[in-house]
Amino acid sequence: MWKKDPLAKVADVFVETLMKAGVKRVYGVAGDSLNGFTDAIRSHEGIEWQMVRHEEVAAFAAGGESQISGQLTVCAGSCGPGNLHLINGLHDCHRSRVPVLAIAAQIPSAEMGTNYFQETHPEQIFLSCSDFCEVISTPEQVPRVLAIAMRTAIAKRCVAVVVIPGDILTKLASSPAIGLGISGPAASVLPPAQSLADAAKLLNETKKITILAGAGCAEARAEVLAVAEVLQAPIIVALRGKEYLEYDNPYYVGLNGLIGMPSAYRAMQECDTLLMLGTDFPYSQFYPEGINVIQVDIRGEQLGRRTRIDVGLIGDVKYTLHALKPLLTKHNSSHLKDSTERFRKIRKELDERAVGERGKSPIHPQYLTKCISDLAAEDAVFLCDVGTPTTWAARYLKMNGKRRLIGSFNHGTMANAMPQAIGVQSAAPSRQVVTLSGDGGISMLLGDLLTLRQLNLAVKVVVFNNGALGFVEQEMKAAGVETYATGFTPTNFANIASGAGIRAWRVETPEQVIPALREAFAHPGPAVIDVVVARQELSLPPTITLAQAAGFNLYMLKAMLHGDGHEVLDMAKTNLWR
Repeated sequence: MWKKDPLAKVADVFVETLMKAGVKRVYGVAGDSLNGFTDAIRSHEGIEWQMVRHEEVAAFAAGGESQISGQLTVCAGSCGPGNLHLINGLHDCHRSRVPVLAIAAQIPSAEMGTNYFQETHPEQIFLSCSDFCEVISTPEQVPRVLAIAMRTAIAKRCVAVVVIPGDILTKLASSPAIGLGISGPAASVLPPAQSLADAAKLLNETKKITILAGAGCAEARAEVLAVAEVLQAPIIVALRGKEYLEYDNPYYVGLNGLIGMPSAYRAMQECDTLLMLGTDFPYSQFYPEGINVIQVDIRGEQLGRRTRIDVGLIGDVKYTLHALKPLLTKHNSSHLKDSTERFRKIRKELDERAVGERGKSPIHPQYLTKCISDLAAEDAVFLCDVGTPTTWAARYLKMNGKRRLIGSFNHGTMANAMPQAIGVQSAAPSRQVVTLSGDGGISMLLGDLLTLRQLNLAVKVVVFNNGALGFVEQEMKAAGVETYATGFTPTNFANIASGAGIRAWRVETPEQVIPALREAFAHPGPAVIDVVVARQELSLPPTITLAQAAGFNLYMLKAMLHGDGHEVLDMAKTNLWR
């Protein structure tokens, strides 16, 4: 029986409910509508307020922590502009399918509906990036609504939002904190036996099978490899599947998509049946036509969303493959041999480009990324910004079963790497955390470099400083558009970091790369390694359409006619240097 504490406030029960769910920290920026909440955190041991400089960073950090821990995490924003800043980071969390609770403080309850100072309607604003979004308007609703929100986030691996006026947090509590009673989503989900039989029949009648695997294979590596062995099927991965299936895998033939490899593209185009495992690979132009498709996903709503399917299996990959494998017959290996041979050739070509010659500038980003991979810890966590850093991370960071690779691979937002690293390093202080940050990405949320210093988080921020929105420029060139509004004034991020009290290195020639990385990785605190890399380095997709080829030619012609021939020459020098 709960004995009511006459001094306990709603905020105390709120915080105690979070603690019962295992929450260790809350990311956010303090504000008056959150005063009751932050004061309750201050007075409770075992939970802390993790202060950042921008609420968008708070949401990214919560998502980063959840991706590394697999647990529910929390971010918070004060009323109006405060919680509005959460929205982009929450969209990333929601699309990455990580359990995050967002606390959106609201204006005083008596003022709601009066167009009061900083009044917004977060219960409407956050609907597009959450599976639960409700308002707590009385003390009696806490902690039940809060517990429902957290259970939803955990069970569905999604974002849940609780909106609460600041004055409610300071009222006297009417009920105690409660436990959630759950620890995670369902451990296993199996498709019907008839669906498994249909899939097996189709696979057994097919000669050439290719597997496309994604993040849904995180717990199913052994099962995926076992099925690939029976089917003699090459495995291509979506980017979120790289960390689970790239290493020690004789069936691996690369990534597919815009930043993928020709070997993966060919393996998918030449198969008779495509077996999709735990992936929502979005680029419909890469799916072949006129083939059979079998898709396995625990979320039934994702089946057939990207391409037509013949058999859809609603189930988690691990247990579905475990049940499917005994129904399969051994296949011929010719398709696998052709695909792996192509992969070996393209891998050799990519590795030959990842070199740096003493005194030769600019530095090729392939070389920088290979050096990061070679020098990083065996269990390093890499976080890459969207754009060219993601391209080089996909092609040159080596996974080994211990390393992690995190990015904004579904939402595709700029400026994700360093903010997510804040959450990763907070949750895993003993692990090495390295960002591959674009100069555009780091600039967008640059203020939270100060968070690294203030919290003494030993994140190593490697800036790929090419002086431009590099990936955007490539998209423009492929479309035959002259580059415009993409260039940056030259910036020395090492000087900025040093001015903020963070150890920093400026790297301008290839021979400086390895010494700077070694020193930075050995430094016990946060570090910034600002590397001047080639602006004109092309990261071409695995297949070039006629329209893209025509676009590049048109771009070069326009550039020459308008007096930008030096840019065309730089691009040629950069990409034909071998």
